[in-house]
Order: sequence, then structure tokens, then C-alpha cells
Amino acid sequence: MPILVLRFFEFSEYVVLTVFIVEYFYRLYLSSEKRQYLFSFYSIVDLIAILPSLLIPTMDLRSVRLIRLLRLTRLLKLLKYQNALRRFRLAMRESREELILWLLISFVLLFMAAVGVYHAENSAQPDVYKTIGDSLWWAVATLTTVGYGDIYPVTIVGKILTTVILILGLGMIAMPTAIITSSLASVKKSSMKDDS
Repeated sequence: MPILVLRFFEFSEYVVLTVFIVEYFYRLYLSSEKRQYLFSFYSIVDLIAILPSLLIPTMDLRSVRLIRLLRLTRLLKLLKYQNALRRFRLAMRESREELILWLLISFVLLFMAAVGVYHAENSAQPDVYKTIGDSLWWAVATLTTVGYGDIYPVTIVGKILTTVILILGLGMIAMPTAIITSSLASVKKSSMKDDS
């Protein structure tokens, strides 16, 4: 690994550690029941996430490896967002049929694009578009708007088809986002009604 990348990760570690330390002490400062907060689950998780990085400079190499594993407890901080995760799960369940329909339409569109570009490009580039499977790779890269550039059409029909697939791909990528966002808004609205 280049030294610049290692320096970046070291710097990132210090930034994250600083944010966690500031957040920990700020929460402690704002807490009306400081003793109760110190022994709460999230406070202990925060402390376990901070301590390994503070203790590492004073330890031997074997202990450091074990202590570094404790830094993974930072992921437990995600438990604070369990209500948001529950709403997201409910939104996914509510929009399941729409997402399945979107997935089926995407697969049909992918297959049709692969067949179309195969017939348009096979005679012009038989070594590139050998099979519909090779064309399917082009369709995936084009429909998802990744466009690697390793396979591209050279005929007029292939270029027109690429343009159409790119435009459809933008809509196909945006569609599940709209579906999930709508469901999340619906779930959040219903949970707010339940709370009141």
C-alpha cells in the first residue's frame, strides 16, 4: 500500500476518534443524570469504542491486536437507529410488490436490449458481440449507466439503441428510489399518527 494511503487511514482514524470522544463527553455534559448515563448501554458502547484507540500506544503488539477488535463495537452505535431501521423494513415490506415488478421489468428490458444490440452489432463486431450473453454484459453496463467502455456499439442502429437504453436506465435506476421514498413517507406518517 502506498504511504499516502496509509497516512490517509491514520488521519481518518484520528478524526473518527476525535468525533467519538467529543460526542461522548458532550452527551455526558448534556445529561441531567450523569451517573445513570455513564452506566447506560449506549454510553458503555461509546466508551468501548473509544478506549482501544486511546490504550493502543501504551500496549505490546499482542494486546494491540485484541484491543483493535474492540473497535468494531463502534458498529453497535447503529442500534440507536433501530426505529429508523424498523421503518425502513416496514417500507420495504409495503413496497415489495412494486419492487418485484420493477425487477421483472428491468430483467425483461435487459434481455431485450441484449438481443437488440446483438442483432445490430454482431455482423459489424463478431469478435466483441459473439453471443447474447456477451451482449447482456453490454446491456447491464449501459442500463445501469456504468458504461465501462469495454464493449460499445459502432453501427448507427447500435448507437441509437444505446441512447434509448441509457435514457431508460436513468429512469429505471430512479424508480426504486421513488418507490421506497414514498413508502418511507407513508410508514413515517402512520407511525407519527400512532405516537400521538
